[in-house]
Amino acid sequence: VQLQASGGGLVLSGGSLRLSCAASGKISGVNVRGWYRQAPGKERELAATIINNGITNYEDSVKGRFTISRDIRKNTVTLQMNSLKPEDTAVYFCYAKTNYERIYWGQGTLVTVSS
Repeated sequence: VQLQASGGGLVLSGGSLRLSCAASGKISGVNVRGWYRQAPGKERELAATIINNGITNYEDSVKGRFTISRDIRKNTVTLQMNSLKPEDTAVYFCYAKTNYERIYWGQGTLVTVSS
């Protein structure tokens, strides 16, 4: 499975950004997709995930501000990030997990929120 992330960039506090992650390769076994993020000096943490049945999961601090969605035909997962805060500044990593618990990572994309 190959994951190609796009989006990210610099935005003012309160602004919005959209991240996209396109998957290719043997994706039939993937049952969870999403985004993790790693802020400077911190460990990587879950931001949002979506399971094949459509159930979503969000880190508490992004609930109500971030929305994860998927386009099954395009094998793409999108993270819409609204009301961004400086503490959302991080490298965001596209993520996929298979039925056999194998994990794939895309390249990171930097999101910088300035106050």
